[in-house]
Amino acid sequence: MGKSIPRCLAQLDIRKSVVSLATGAGAIYLLYKAIKAGIKCQPPLCTNSPICIARLAIERERHGRDSGELRRLLRSLEYKQDEYAKSMILHSITRCVYLLEAEAASCTTDDIRLVGDMLDDEDNSVKIQALNTLKAFSGIRKFRLKIQEHAIKVLELISTIWDIELHVAGLRLLNNLPLPDYVHPQLRRVMPALMEILQSDCILSQVQVIRLLSYMAQKNDLLYDILNCQVHCDFLKLFQSSQPGSLLFEVLVFAERLSEGRNSPHYRAVKWHYNEQSLHEALFGEESRLADRLLALVIHPDEEVQIQACKVIVSLQCPQDLGVRPSSCPPTRSYFKSAE
Repeated sequence: MGKSIPRCLAQLDIRKSVVSLATGAGAIYLLYKAIKAGIKCQPPLCTNSPICIARLAIERERHGRDSGELRRLLRSLEYKQDEYAKSMILHSITRCVYLLEAEAASCTTDDIRLVGDMLDDEDNSVKIQALNTLKAFSGIRKFRLKIQEHAIKVLELISTIWDIELHVAGLRLLNNLPLPDYVHPQLRRVMPALMEILQSDCILSQVQVIRLLSYMAQKNDLLYDILNCQVHCDFLKLFQSSQPGSLLFEVLVFAERLSEGRNSPHYRAVKWHYNEQSLHEALFGEESRLADRLLALVIHPDEEVQIQACKVIVSLQCPQDLGVRPSSCPPTRSYFKSAE
């Protein structure tokens, strides 16, 4: 009792510190226990979760067992489903095709036909998911011929529906297939739509459509139709250095193939006439500013773009067609209705 007040206060501060340390240590220990318990704890299996389904299926396939999940999903498409359910089923099928190679390879052409039938669905989201599923199956060689049968339908969808996701999905599928000659007439018919997509503002669809057009530019029976297709007056903005490098590279590849094609002996043997607002006049006409754009791209930061620009410049040094003159034509207009 004879302790001084300062000494009592000092002892009280020491006790508080000890309590605080003990409390802090206890909190840290409890936190450690919680983290340890969380690591050991496994989430409950949810058979309806696509992630859980994929995880189980992959585990079974790794042990040489067929999960049956892909077959179950394909079978469910045979029953009447609403649009949302069909979209989700097709999305799950696409995942399974990519993840379960053995099960996907054991599917049949009837399964491809079943998925292809979904392209006639009224809902665009179902069409898009069906295109993605066909794209997944197109990676399996034995299904490519069957999937090719849907190429004309895919081109019809791309040319009549203004939907960016549908364009990307459809074009990715077409670019993953060798297109047979019997598809060329349909390609010729949808040329204005493809050129309209190219001049849109969606990079994803632009890159995909320019790849398809580059493929078409190598076909002798399609080259003139491409060159004579009407384009917007500002078509050369696609060659501006401000464009993404991925798009610039593809556009330059397209220009090189067009230049090589029009300078080939086979093509030069015919005296062609082009309308005033054609792609030919925009790229190779007397008033074209393509050369200026190409020179600017030679110093582009992307090395691939630089090299490809040089290739186009070299291809333009070839002798040009003589006596080619543009013919009069009505003003160009958008292939798709403004309402769409």
